Amino acid sequence: MELFPAMPLAGWQDTKATLHRFAQVVGKIRLAAGVRRNHWWGVPFHLTGRGLTTRPMGLPGDAIFTIDFDFVGHRLLVMTLDGRAVSFPLYDRSVASFYQETMRALAHLGVHLELAVPRPFDLPDSSRPFADDTEHASYEPAMATRYWQILTQVNLVLEEFAAGYSGKISPVHHFWHTFDIACTRFSDRVVDQPPEHDPVTREAYSREVISFGFWFGDDLFPEPAFYSYTAPEPAGLSDLPLLPGAARWVRQRGGHLAVLRYDDARAEADPRAAVLAFYESAYQAGARGAGWDTGRFASPGGVTDPQLELS
Repeated sequence: MELFPAMPLAGWQDTKATLHRFAQVVGKIRLAAGVRRNHWWGVPFHLTGRGLTTRPMGLPGDAIFTIDFDFVGHRLLVMTLDGRAVSFPLYDRSVASFYQETMRALAHLGVHLELAVPRPFDLPDSSRPFADDTEHASYEPAMATRYWQILTQVNLVLEEFAAGYSGKISPVHHFWHTFDIACTRFSDRVVDQPPEHDPVTREAYSREVISFGFWFGDDLFPEPAFYSYTAPEPAGLSDLPLLPGAARWVRQRGGHLAVLRYDDARAEADPRAAVLAFYESAYQAGARGAGWDTGRFASPGGVTDPQLELS
């Protein structure tokens, strides 16, 4: 299929809003039943051949289970290690219905847990419990499939880019709270976070980072785009060059994002190469500004030569 097919936010905004809340329901289950990892790496979703997965999880003494979104068959699938499973359609239901069916599926399979905060995170309706949300009830299967297909394509580009770094680096993972896919490079420097920062921020940014990702658009930036940021942001970062020519520094939430609009990447003669060049230029800008030893962290990774045979 086409690399980076069209995905204007306006064309699936209602489906995206509903699906984002579905993802947060499952993500909060992952948060409650998964092992806490450094920088919250245990929380995000990972891609599968049909959608997204939480990966196996379970509290001590409870059933081991996974929850998968199937964006080909358009179902949610809850499975236990002993082979039992419950599934139900993603379409024709509200967030309230999705929440109730998901919790009912867990109970049927013998999984007993409660969400600490059973309502959305950092969304306009964050004060409304999932169980009361009958407003968000849009799900267009074709758009949900395209969302997963684009995630998969971006995932592979990020995996290729990640291979060029030998230092501490996160997996490529899909964050359900911000609805983006990202990979983050770390330096060795500890960053002392202000005491007023919340625990999530203090843990996520406890080391210097340069992060790279893609989002589908939101109220602040209403179109899909590839992005990168450096935290803490070094002085003069936004004065440094980016590739390709359409990439820009954008001021957002008190800092600067390197941004390459999705449609600008699609318009390039080689979109994949353009995105890789964008990520590399953003990395060089952030690393240069923060004083990273890029030579030390360089890795000969990348696409495997098909002629190479490993014995």
